[in-house]
Amino acid sequence: MTNSIKATRATIAIGSLTVDGFMLPDGAYRMSLSQAAECIGLSARNAFDFLESRALKSLIGEGYTLSVSEIESEENQGRGGSRIRALPLEVVRKYWLWRAFRGNKQALALVDALMAETLDRRFDAAFDITRSESEYNDRLSQRMQQLERDLERLSEGFATEDKTRQERDYFERLLRERGIDPWNLPGSSTETN
Repeated sequence: MTNSIKATRATIAIGSLTVDGFMLPDGAYRMSLSQAAECIGLSARNAFDFLESRALKSLIGEGYTLSVSEIESEENQGRGGSRIRALPLEVVRKYWLWRAFRGNKQALALVDALMAETLDRRFDAAFDITRSESEYNDRLSQRMQQLERDLERLSEGFATEDKTRQERDYFERLLRERGIDPWNLPGSSTETN
């Protein structure tokens, strides 16, 4: 269900990412469906499919009524022209969380970095530390990049482990085909020649 709403557009920095954010007349925020997907390296179709999924219904709850807004920006500028299909931030958040859960590395890095920033901001407030938005965005970008590198190394480590397991299984099978039990000590009575 869509309804056309006039909204104010602003550029929002999320670490090194930038998105168009929209504020509705009632003060609610929206983000475009396509940019929500692009932030984690996916297509707008993927985000649309998520809106139709049981996963969203499970994450958001039974009583929630999804409202995909058709935004008409007061300023006719930027990506997407003047009409944008926009999602409430709650849905964007659940989409990123779901994609992270499903193994999307970009989504995982983004969600982790945003959680770290949230904790930093709360601790900074408790200890009267003042940082600029630029500092928060720089830290967020660094965290995302570091986690993406860590995840890539972790994936490579699992790939090496899988290859080692495959080689072990191959040689075990080869020895058994030749009548050798690879797990018995040499010279034991169960070894056959």
